[in-house]
Amino acid sequence: MQRFINDPDFVVDDMLRGFAKAHADKVYISRDNDHVVAIRERDRKRKIGLISGGGSGHEPAFLGYVGRGSLDAVAVGEVFASPPAETFYDAMIAANYNNEVIGLLGNYAGDVMNFKMAADMAKQDGITARYVTAHDDIASAKKGDEQNRHGIAGGYFMWKIGGARANEAATADEIILSVQNVVNKTRSIVVGLSSLTIPSVGKPNFTVEPGKMEFGIGHHGEPGIETADLAEADGVAEKMTQALLDDFEFDRPRHVAVMISGLGAMPMMEAYILYNKVEEVIRNAGHRIDHVYIGNFVTSLNMNGVSLTIVELDDEIERLLTEPDVPVGLENY
Repeated sequence: MQRFINDPDFVVDDMLRGFAKAHADKVYISRDNDHVVAIRERDRKRKIGLISGGGSGHEPAFLGYVGRGSLDAVAVGEVFASPPAETFYDAMIAANYNNEVIGLLGNYAGDVMNFKMAADMAKQDGITARYVTAHDDIASAKKGDEQNRHGIAGGYFMWKIGGARANEAATADEIILSVQNVVNKTRSIVVGLSSLTIPSVGKPNFTVEPGKMEFGIGHHGEPGIETADLAEADGVAEKMTQALLDDFEFDRPRHVAVMISGLGAMPMMEAYILYNKVEEVIRNAGHRIDHVYIGNFVTSLNMNGVSLTIVELDDEIERLLTEPDVPVGLENY
């Protein structure tokens, strides 16, 4: 395994120290041994603290989205492992403004369970902690069972909208309402072309045969909807886009936002090749793209693959996405 690491068992610790040094004017490690990254300059307009958290390996998620535009603190777990309840609790303490904290989480059992345990701990300190989960991954549960879908790259929009509402001094109920609205209007699909390698394991987690692709693969390598022949980029892009449009079941033309996120090993050249066809399919279906996000927003270590996210826009989402004073995450740095 040829990687730029030291001890494979301490990659998260080393990463956090480097991240905190690189952005020392913006964030700090609240508790070094507990993997909590918190904003250094708190937003005085906010009434509510926002946190998130999850396993490492998805950088820039989650620690990259701490900033004045979105999250006040994050609980950072080991690679693909949920942060312990104590770590979520420390994040709640670090993000507390007025004894109310909201967690904006991916819909993974370990993350939700540990957040709930941390909320019980915070309650003893007089802090009320509630949460909303993203569930944009259409491949992880069938239509009609959306509440059991996982949250993947679409979580970016949850953090963006939540941060914008918090910066408007919104109440917890108002923030949750706005966040749930964008969650309900976000869909994602992932295609993987090769495996990922967890540093402590040292070998690929699974195999994708040459000439094949895993359509609907999960961000941790969970099996996809199907193993299919690898088509040209246009064919892959059309298949992904149509899957999302079919899931939306739009009854009229809509305004949408589109995100293409690499999973860690895909060159940006290929992202733009894919977008060329994505735009065509959406436009030919009668919809209009108002916002485009292309980059590495939520990755999966070194997996060669891509996620496509579409967000149905309304007046509120449009307003909050274009809020000029609310950068999100790495836009702060």
